[in-house]
Amino acid sequence: MLRLHAAAVAAVILFFFVQSSSIAQDHRGPSTADERRQALETIHAWQADPLGPQAKNEFGWVLKFFADVPDMTVHVCTIFDKLPKGDKKDSSTIFGAEFMAQAAFVIENPDRREDQLAEYEAGAEGALRVYESLVKANEKDRQPYLDDLVQRRDSGTLEQFMKERSASCTK
Repeated sequence: MLRLHAAAVAAVILFFFVQSSSIAQDHRGPSTADERRQALETIHAWQADPLGPQAKNEFGWVLKFFADVPDMTVHVCTIFDKLPKGDKKDSSTIFGAEFMAQAAFVIENPDRREDQLAEYEAGAEGALRVYESLVKANEKDRQPYLDDLVQRRDSGTLEQFMKERSASCTK
């Protein structure tokens, strides 16, 4: 329960950070190709080592980038209602992985920016990849809820789960 609370607090902080940065969006134009390239490089570096020494700075840079640019949005929706109870870093790392994968989707698929379900699915996929890495590094971090979602992904039923879970998110 404490882990879910921590993730909810992180989501609220993220929401208010993005909202307060709308002023910055008013003073600049859309993102440039170089900025988007840099954002993708930073996202991929974070995804390669989400617990590494640069992870916090990389995540912060991407978060600020999306807060500042007026032409792209990462939609935050609580898809996973049960985050891990293992290592205290797991919840925030998995939430971060969801955000980073959605951010990459938004940049890489400019023609699908309004397809929130596809964005949420990309986030879930990213979160599950990081979860699998965490479990590989420390087997005691295994969580039945997330193992079930990995099985859904592997059997092709994760998309239906995502449709049901994201229905409560507003557009």
